[in-house]
Amino acid sequence: MVAQTVKVVNEQGLHMRPAGVFAKEMTKFSCAVTLDVAGKKINAKSVMLIIAACIKCGAEVTVECDGADEKEALAKAVELIESGFGE
Repeated sequence: MVAQTVKVVNEQGLHMRPAGVFAKEMTKFSCAVTLDVAGKKINAKSVMLIIAACIKCGAEVTVECDGADEKEALAKAVELIESGFGE
């Protein structure tokens, strides 16, 4: 398992559009991808769970990936969050 903590930088947080982009990208990987937000772990491949977590701008999120392509998934997840999803 690999993990990294990143800060959400886009002003609106992980609302509908970025949550959808994130979940769609994570489903491309075979490994399990989990977001740990203030001790609450959610499946990062579920857009509804990401939205329900109400992840705001400035929140620290730990991305955990476990499986065959975990390093690639972690790199993509961190890239998406740090880029602000183009917003």
